[in-house]
Amino acid sequence: MFDLEIMFYLIYGYGNTVYTERKLILMVKERIQHVIKLSPSQVKDFVRAAEKCDFDIDISYGHVVVDAKSILGILGLDLTKKLTVSFFGENEAFESYLALCEA
Repeated sequence: MFDLEIMFYLIYGYGNTVYTERKLILMVKERIQHVIKLSPSQVKDFVRAAEKCDFDIDISYGHVVVDAKSILGILGLDLTKKLTVSFFGENEAFESYLALCEA
């Protein structure tokens, strides 16, 4: 849907020479969402798959949102309902795992 990059320039100098550096400070991509169904026995494998990702992953039901890398957080959700997994990032292995759990 959107890509946003925020850049800033660092300007510094030594003597009569001025140096400029361009740095990327934030990159926002489209949020990816999957609706899944988990049983209590699948939570451990789900968390292991999520822990391999280098970005934040949230899992929610209704208005309750927990860290998808937390076993206790996920077990505190109502696992009889459909859960929404959302994240900003790319990991092919994790998305393949989510495809297996889709409701």
